[in-house]
Formats: sequence, structure tokens, C-alpha cells
Amino acid sequence: MEYQFGLLNWSIVVAYIVLALLMGAYLSKHVKTAENFYLGDRTIPWWAIGLSVVATYIGSLTFLGGPFWAYTEGFSVIMIHVNYPIVIFIVITVFLPFFYNSGVASIYDYLERRFGSKSRSLMAGIFLFGNIAYSGIMLYTTALVLQFITGIPVIDSILVIAAVVLAYTMMGGISAVIWTDVAQTAILLLGALLVLATLVWSLPDGLAVSLEGLKAQGMTDPFVTSVDPAVVATIWTGVLAMSIYHVVVYGVNQMMVQRTLTAKNIGDAKKSYVMMGYLAIFIFILFFMIGLLFYSYYGGREFENGNTMMLEFIAGQDVPGLMGIITAAILASAMSALDSSLNSMATVTTVDFYQRYFRKDGSTEHYLKASRWFTLGWGVLIVLPAILFMGSNGSVLEILSKIGSFLVGAKLAAYGLGFYSKHATEKGLLVGIAAGFFCLWYVEANANIAWPWYCAIGGGVSVAVGWLASVLLDGFQTEYHPYTVQGQKEVFRRENRPEKQDGWYQLPGKVDKSSYWLLVYFVLCMAGLWLFEFSI
Repeated sequence: MEYQFGLLNWSIVVAYIVLALLMGAYLSKHVKTAENFYLGDRTIPWWAIGLSVVATYIGSLTFLGGPFWAYTEGFSVIMIHVNYPIVIFIVITVFLPFFYNSGVASIYDYLERRFGSKSRSLMAGIFLFGNIAYSGIMLYTTALVLQFITGIPVIDSILVIAAVVLAYTMMGGISAVIWTDVAQTAILLLGALLVLATLVWSLPDGLAVSLEGLKAQGMTDPFVTSVDPAVVATIWTGVLAMSIYHVVVYGVNQMMVQRTLTAKNIGDAKKSYVMMGYLAIFIFILFFMIGLLFYSYYGGREFENGNTMMLEFIAGQDVPGLMGIITAAILASAMSALDSSLNSMATVTTVDFYQRYFRKDGSTEHYLKASRWFTLGWGVLIVLPAILFMGSNGSVLEILSKIGSFLVGAKLAAYGLGFYSKHATEKGLLVGIAAGFFCLWYVEANANIAWPWYCAIGGGVSVAVGWLASVLLDGFQTEYHPYTVQGQKEVFRRENRPEKQDGWYQLPGKVDKSSYWLLVYFVLCMAGLWLFEFSI
């Protein structure tokens, strides 16, 4: 279907793209060294970092795929994302202090300090592989928008989007990524709210009657208590399996953590993540509620490609400028994830591979130039998976989550054993990771188990086998490594370092008082979801 976009809509979209390019050009004046490219000047406010984290994880996968997921599965899919308060509580207590205190740009530096160079290179490589798929899906979903509204071929749309993102990311580095993300978050949320308002206004029977009808069909119940491991969205997968998954996504994902490393102190780094802990549930409720109401609006009919469901709805509304705003919102959400992905991949490639193995004595200006070239290289490479995903008809949000679930188990083992195990060694860790991948391959091929459990299964096997292999190959260790949680306590004591900075713990494993409110908030969220279902 070709949509007559019109001058007003094009003006909105072009204005947004020009704004992103101008921001990249302006911020490029402050990028003089490689550290500026990776970490900015460490003066970015915590709220801007927090909004960047929000924008990066949501992306166009949620904007398009989220409603379609709820359309097919019902409101139970909210359980997959209700766990953020628990997740952020764990991440800011254990993970962030290790990375922020190190003062480096790559989180994989920790693995070399704790285990050795092989584990660092392996996990950095896994990150790059996973991000290629992530970025490819993001490009594909965004290209669907341009094809739907203009008729421009998907491949041409992919190339245009990649070129725009490449331009401002190469110029402004992480600072351009964060500040454009701030603007993109505002556009994304505005677009989603406009869709919801228009949809509610368009419901033939009104909101209350539509919700009653959805409840009668079992679509509004968030608490699916099935113990069948093949069911994707249940209270057990959400609170247990996906909590583990999201701890890894936020705790040891270079794309996420790198933002917090730009903060001026550890308190600001933690606060930027706490923002996500409080906001995430509202954002996913917004998108999943849109999907539920679409089910009522369309009567549950099937779509040739459900990821364009929202676009079909907007195209049928006679609201001047609405399609332009929604298109800008989808472009913004995609670009906020793509720029983050490209910048983090360039950082990891430069710091973890190029600087360590090929050019150890380069100047900071040289590494800045190399980072920009690697950004360009990755920008070209992610076009390939975008083209491969063109035939996908399922929810792209679910597809991405399934791909990620194969990789996070290895990350969980590496950092989990690193933080807490006294006896884990590099040899044992590598054996454990291999066992985890083999186990997941077997489960995928022979068992009917939903993907949210893959992280727990792969991570559990990797941790258990990794610990056992460490003991068998290298024996029991006599003391905790300095880069374990227990070892850090001794390091802080020996070096007489303060446990707190400006009221926030620098010592890993110590819980900030304000963090307990996240757990209270989680309970309130669960109660709110129950009240929603009960009150319909």
C-alpha cells in the first residue's frame, strides 16, 4: 500500500532528521580525543543519560512489535517487562560499581582483570555478534515504515536510515548519541500517546465496552499462572526467568552501561538507571495497551505483517500531520537504538581488539580516528542482517528477545562467577560457556520450552559447569580475587577508600537506602496490574 504522505508530513520528518544531524555536527566540536568519543566529557546530567537508556531499549521494535505482540498474546506479555524495578535494584548494587570504578570505556576490561584476556575477547565478540542481529532487525523494522508510507523499496530505506545515523554518530560520539536520544524519547512518547488517543476515540463501542469485551476473551489478564514451560508470558517467566534475562541486558550490556560511564559520579550513574526502573513499566503498558485496543478495533483479524498494523491504522485516520509525527517517532526510536549500537560496537572494537592486539602505542587522536572508521564499518555491515530479516512476519520484538536469550546465559556466567565465586578461573569459565551453548542448542532442537527460560537454563548450566571445571582444572583457590564482591571489600579496606561518594555506595554489594523503594514499587506495580484486571 502506498500512502500519500503530503507536504506537512514530509516537513515534520525532514525537520527531525535535520535536527539530529545538526546536533551531531554541534557536538562534534567537543570530540577531541578517543575518550571524548566513548565517554563524552563526563558532565552529562543523569536525567539525560536515563532518557537515553530508556530510548535505546525501547526502540522501534517496541513501537511496532510491542502492540502486535499484545495483539496476538494478550496483556500477559506485560509480565515479561514488569521486573525492571528488581532488575535495576540488582544492577546498581552489584554491577555498576565495578564498571564505574574501573574508569575504562569497555565493560569487558573487567573480565581480563578478573579472569584473563581470552574471556575478555570471547565476551566482547559475543556482544558484537549479538548487536549485528539487533541492529539489523532495527533497520528492517524502520524501513518498513518508509516503504508503507512512500512505496520506497525496503532496501533503499535501509540504506538511507543507516546513512543518517552514521553521520551524526561518527561526528558527535557518545554525547551525540545521548542528547539526540533525549529528543528522540520525547518524540517517541508523543507519537505513542497520539496513537492511543486516536485509537480510543475511534473505538466503535467506546473504551469501557471494548475492555469488557477483551476481558471476556481473556485478553486483559496479566497473571497467567500456567506452569507449562512452553508458554512464553506467565507470571513465572516474568518474575523469575526474565528478571535474570534483564539483569544481564542492563548489567553487562556495553550499549547500556557505556552511557552510565559518562556520568560525573557514581551517584548520577545509578540515578540514570533508577529512572528506567520507575519508567519502564508505564512505557510498556502504553504500547501493550495499544495492541489490546487494536485487537478490539480490528476484531482480532489476521495481518499479513502485523508489524505494520499501527501504520495501517494511522493511514486510515484523517488527522493532518499525524502520520508525519508517528513516522518521526518510529524513526527516532530506531535511530536512538542504532546510534547506541554503532557507538558501543566501535568502542569495543577499538578498545578490546584494535588497541590490545594491533596498535598498543597509538595516540588518543589515532584511536579517535580509528573509532570513527570502525563506526563506519559497522554501519555498513549491519545492512546485511537487515535485508535477511525482510521475510519475517512475527513480532520483531519477540524475535529479538529470542535471539538475545541465546547469548545472555554466557554473559550471566562470566560476570556471575566473576563477582561471587572464589574458585572460578578462566579455563573453567570457558568450558562452562561452551557447555551452556551446547545445552541451549539441544533444548531448542528437542524440547518445547519458551525462550524466556533460555537465559536461566544456559546461564545455570554455564555457572555450574564453569565452577566445577575450574575446581577440576585449577583446584580450589585460597582467597577471593580482588575483583570479586568479597575481594573488593578487602581492597577498599586496605586502600582506605570510602565506601560512599556523595551518599551513594561505591563498594559493590552494598545497597543504597533509596534502592529499597524499587522493591516497594515492584509490589505496587503488581498490585496495580491486579486492580486493572479486577476493575474492568
